[in-house]
Amino acid sequence: MHLPESNAWTRLSHHVTEEVRQHKEHGQKALFSLCSRKAGDVIADFSAGTISAEPTYLTVQLAEGKHITLQPEYLQYINHSCEPNVFFDTTAMQLVALKDIQPETELVFFYPSSEWDMTQSFRCLCGTASCLGEIRGAAHLGPETLALYRLTDYIRQRLRKKSAKKVA
Repeated sequence: MHLPESNAWTRLSHHVTEEVRQHKEHGQKALFSLCSRKAGDVIADFSAGTISAEPTYLTVQLAEGKHITLQPEYLQYINHSCEPNVFFDTTAMQLVALKDIQPETELVFFYPSSEWDMTQSFRCLCGTASCLGEIRGAAHLGPETLALYRLTDYIRQRLRKKSAKKVA
């Protein structure tokens, strides 16, 4: 998470309390908050734009074989961080602040909080002290790591099943 330099970002679209920006140097798109938020605040309600059986780099997983594109569409520009400040609650269908957020802060979430096994893994460049490196989905992380994050109901359910198989 980083604060934008006024000349480093170009505004692409404005959405009342958030703004999509593109970094002038490397082209990365991101969603920034334009107002203060308190931990627990609902930032936005969301719904399924499309539903598919297979994940893509733009989808959020709701269940096994159920992946959605986000509506409103500008929420797709919330990037990954190993120290997230927002969470996609896929049961309530709400984007929730995990911590206090100041204006001009990039909104970021932990991809494995909603993704079991990602189609496109990537090398994380979040630059945080707790950066995990390769991001592949919750299925590829240990319980000690996942315990540090808020996880969707679906991911928690998959972890319980995985744990029960190890015991059996």
